[in-house]
Amino acid sequence: MSQDPSAHDDGTRPTWQVQPGQVGGAAESPAERTAIQPAVRADAPPPGRRIADPENLAPITPPAGYPQQQVPAPPQAYAQPVPGYVDPQQQGYAPQQGYAQPAAGYQEMPYAQPPAGYAPAPEPERLPTAQDFLQGRHQALDIGPATWGWRGWLRRATFGLVKPKMGAKEREHREARAAVQRSFSGPRTIVFANPKGGAAKTTSVLAAGYTFGTIRGGGVVAWDNNETRGTLGIRGERANHQNTTRELLDDLNRFSDVYESRIGDLGAFVRSQGDAHFDLLASDERADVTGTIRATDFGAVHRLLERFYHLILIDTGNNLRAENWLAAAQTADLIVVTCTVREDTGYSGLWMLDALADAGHTDLQNRTITVLADPSPSVDEQLAKDLVDVYAKRTRAVFRIPYDAALVAGSVIQYGQLSPATQAAWLKACAEMSRAL
Repeated sequence: MSQDPSAHDDGTRPTWQVQPGQVGGAAESPAERTAIQPAVRADAPPPGRRIADPENLAPITPPAGYPQQQVPAPPQAYAQPVPGYVDPQQQGYAPQQGYAQPAAGYQEMPYAQPPAGYAPAPEPERLPTAQDFLQGRHQALDIGPATWGWRGWLRRATFGLVKPKMGAKEREHREARAAVQRSFSGPRTIVFANPKGGAAKTTSVLAAGYTFGTIRGGGVVAWDNNETRGTLGIRGERANHQNTTRELLDDLNRFSDVYESRIGDLGAFVRSQGDAHFDLLASDERADVTGTIRATDFGAVHRLLERFYHLILIDTGNNLRAENWLAAAQTADLIVVTCTVREDTGYSGLWMLDALADAGHTDLQNRTITVLADPSPSVDEQLAKDLVDVYAKRTRAVFRIPYDAALVAGSVIQYGQLSPATQAAWLKACAEMSRAL
C-alpha cells in the first residue's frame, strides 16, 4: 500500500516515493498497474544524466553577502621599466660601456705562489711484478760470446778461453731473429701490394715466407690472392697435386665443422715449400675456368687459413678495384708496399697509398712498410735516394733489397741460393714487420 501524502503536513516529506504510472500510450494490464516501480531519490538528476559529468554541473555561486576577494594589482613602480632599459627583443643588445672596464683603482690579485722550498709530494713507487722481474733478467743476460769476425776467430783459436762479446752487427742480427720469432696474440695478415706489374710483389712474398718460415719454424702460409691467375704457384716449389684456391672454394664444406676439420686435410690444397718451412696456396691455374675471386670468396678462404696458420702472407693482383683486392686491404694488419728502383713502380706505390687514404684507411704511416728492390746490378742511386726519402715520410720504414739473380730469373726460387746480403736484408725487413704486428 502507498502512503498517504496528506499524513505529512508537517513538511517531513518521505525521501522515497512510488513513481507514478504511465500517462499515455497503450493501456496497462491490472498487473502492470499494481506493480511498484523502482524507488529513486527525489533529489536525483533526471535519467540519462550523471552527476560526475562536468558539463551537467552548475557553477558554484557564493551565498548572498559573501565578500568577493580581489587579487591585488602590481605596484605602479613595477609597471614601468627602469630608465635606460633596452628591450633585447626589440633592439640589438649592447652592454653599457661602463661595465666593460674595471673600476678605478682595481688591481687583479696575483696567483698564489708556493712557499720557498715547497716540493710536490712524490708519486708512489710502482711495485714490480713477476713479469717485470723476468723481463729485467732477460734484458740483462748476455746472449752469448761472439761468433762473427775476428772476435769469433779469437774465441775459437783459444778454445773458448777468451770469449769476446758480440759486435754491433752480430748483436743486431740476433735481435732481428728474436723479433721475427716473437709470439702474436692471434693470427696476423700481411698484404704485399703495388698496382704496377713487375713491382716484385711475388718475389717479396716468397722471400718473406722463406725468412719467417725458417726462423719461426713454421705456421706460415703464402697465398696468391689474384682475382684470376697469378704466378706465385709458378715461382714456388711444386707439389704432388695441382689444386689451387679455386678447388679449395669448391670443397670448402669439408672444413665447415671446426671440430672435425684438420690441417692435414688442408694439405691437399696447399704446397709445402720444404726446408723453407712454409706453405703456398696458389691462385687459379686452369685455362678453362671463367670468373673471378669475389670478396665473399676471399673472406671464406681467409677465415679458414686463420684457423691453421699464425702468419698469412698475401700476394695481390694489379687491380685496386677488384673485390678481393679491396677485401685484402681491409683485412690486412700490415701492408707492405713493394717497388723497384724505377720511377713508374715508385709512382704506382705512392698512388696506391693516396688511393687507400682517400678510401678511408687511417694510420697508414704506421701500418705500412716499404720494400725497395734493385732490379739490376746497377741502378740510378739518385732515384733510389729520392724513393727512399719520399717513402720514409709515407710509411713506417724503408728497406733496400740488393739485386739477386735467384729472385729475378723468373723460375722456381731456390731459397738456398739466395745471397747472404739478400737474406740479411730480408731479415731486417721481416723483423720490422713483426714489430709492427
